[in-house]
Amino acid sequence: MKLLTMNLLTQRKLTNNIALVLSMAAMTFGLFWLIWILWTTLELGIAGLSLDLFTKMTPPPGAEEPGGLLNAIVGSVVLVGLATAVGTPVGILTGIYLAEYGQHTWLGKTTRFINDILLSAPSIVIGLFIYAIYVARVGNFSGFSGVLALALIVIPVVVATTENMLRLVPNTLREAAYALGAPKRLVIMSITLRASVAGVITGVLLAVARIAGETAPLLFTALSNQFWSLDLNEPMANLPVTIFKFAMSPFTDWQQLAWAGVFLITLGVLGLNIATRFLFREKHKL
Repeated sequence: MKLLTMNLLTQRKLTNNIALVLSMAAMTFGLFWLIWILWTTLELGIAGLSLDLFTKMTPPPGAEEPGGLLNAIVGSVVLVGLATAVGTPVGILTGIYLAEYGQHTWLGKTTRFINDILLSAPSIVIGLFIYAIYVARVGNFSGFSGVLALALIVIPVVVATTENMLRLVPNTLREAAYALGAPKRLVIMSITLRASVAGVITGVLLAVARIAGETAPLLFTALSNQFWSLDLNEPMANLPVTIFKFAMSPFTDWQQLAWAGVFLITLGVLGLNIATRFLFREKHKL
């Protein structure tokens, strides 16, 4: 019996060591490519940084004077900002409904199922959807259609995060408020939503980080614009599509601008992720 027990312990230790080695190998493999990508982005991106990058428009092919990415940067900020402004209220309100009202209703289950599908849907599918229902009918690409496509990516992320954060709030807080005679809407606004505000903001920032570098949906909606334009009814310049176009070109100056744009997006997404981590940590401290 004692010998059998020792054999079992030996087998378990061997299995544990094999699993540990495989886990470390997988982590090393992933970190290797991540570090390589970040190093290449830093090496080539920083080399393309200059004052012209933030003060001049995207140059035409074969331009003698150096160009910049001012119109693309501003266009991306406009598209991402408006998409966040459109998608965030819808996502938060839907998440509140799923967590507080529709946990066991058929509408809540159906909405949750559709949201899960949208959460995992490829962004190019969303871009094609907006193209079919809006761009093809209107007859031209536009910044407004790009906002719609990005908002459809924002909504499921915010819905899922809001619902999960509200469900983490203990029911005893709700019961205590109900015992004092507070109506449900007041309990939601003053108790549950306030207790989970850091998590909700985290979800919004994660959604912004996701759409900041999306290229596929914008290729079918906002497309791009070489000139300065803030008209949402016309094609609008943006960093992801500009990077795609410049990186595939044979012009050295365009390729350098593409790497500079990659560096800016990477830096922005990194900053948003650091902000979400900070908020998440502060939430747990409370």
